Amino acid sequence: MIKIELPKPDLVIRQREQVLKPGDVQITPYFGFIDFHKITRDKGGIFFFYNEKNELLFVGKARKIRQRIKKHFEDNVSPMKNHRDEIFKIEVYEIEDPMEREIYETYAINTLRAKYNTEKVFY
Repeated sequence: MIKIELPKPDLVIRQREQVLKPGDVQITPYFGFIDFHKITRDKGGIFFFYNEKNELLFVGKARKIRQRIKKHFEDNVSPMKNHRDEIFKIEVYEIEDPMEREIYETYAINTLRAKYNTEKVFY
């Protein structure tokens, strides 16, 4: 049997309100998230969407993580299109190797039982 361990997330962002201090610039929320700018633009990896109860909603992978996550909030063909308002937390894992991304994504979908992933489901 092959043993797979998911790495620790490189970044976790949550929906939150900005608390403005004197001199701060207002950040326009993106579907309730104000820390989107922290997600890497140029690196590949996998990402997990969670709801407020910390239930895994969706697992995805991408060559450019930020662009792919944004597509899930904008796209009409995303499996998350009817569930965007449920997303409360996003975990980002930077994984450059495409084969590793594929393995981690499939493993996470099936062991953690992501609610809205319909492809790559073996359980």
